[in-house]
Amino acid sequence: MSNFISNFLDINVPKDQFDQIFDHLKQVYPDGEDPWGLNLKKTRRSIEYVWPIYKHYFKTRVFGAENVENKPYLVVSNHTGQIAIDGMLICTAFATEVFPPRILRSMVERFFTSIPYLGTWAAEGGAVLGDRQNCLNLLQRGQSILAFPEGVKGISKSTTDYYKVQRFTRGFFRMALTSGVDILPLATVGAEEIFPWVYQAKGLAKLFNLPAAPISPLYLPLPSPVDIYIGEVYKIPTDLSPESPDELIDPHVEKIRDQIQEMIRKGLENRRPFFANRYGRRE
Repeated sequence: MSNFISNFLDINVPKDQFDQIFDHLKQVYPDGEDPWGLNLKKTRRSIEYVWPIYKHYFKTRVFGAENVENKPYLVVSNHTGQIAIDGMLICTAFATEVFPPRILRSMVERFFTSIPYLGTWAAEGGAVLGDRQNCLNLLQRGQSILAFPEGVKGISKSTTDYYKVQRFTRGFFRMALTSGVDILPLATVGAEEIFPWVYQAKGLAKLFNLPAAPISPLYLPLPSPVDIYIGEVYKIPTDLSPESPDELIDPHVEKIRDQIQEMIRKGLENRRPFFANRYGRRE
């Protein structure tokens, strides 16, 4: 174990690659920051810290990067893993393994932004409070958004519900209609096993006014291999408006949810072994 830790800490960040990435990002953010708290220098420092974890602890793989063009997207993903590790890995993937590199503006819950230090660190790396106006302003500026339409229900699942995509809210689709930005479906496979045995104590969460209260014998994230699948773009229909009734919006929301669920199903068929456990061979 000590040898593993020593070798892990000795991993070198690919400086030349990061120089190229952030030379490009400096053109996108010439001031090095923006009104939402992004700080490009601190973003680079954070990604350099995260990269060895991304590449060598979770052994993250990215499939479908060729589906990403040089334009803004509303990236929509399943939400997994009890805590926002999936969001961190997705944002690292889009900064380091998608061309051109981009800082995904991850929409986070108000509860998360209020956590001391962590909320500030996330904002400096591009995360923003997930309200409608923030999202629209960023999309109009040509930024790409990362949204989890399952919300807290996506990560606050007990083990028996792993890889079952929860019901999507409609807000992301209405924002896509308002901005005219296409939706890029994404599926994350492997993050559920980071905490493989979890019971959600809903009563305890309600008592302490928490979004979730996971109970697990393990609270150290395990090195589950993570695969990120970037799907084909979902084009925004031209015959709908942001004010269209729910009954016209819902079929599109369900199609996107079904697309992500199918991507998860196929991803699980190619899931890399993690110890002796292979979760999620279920719809």
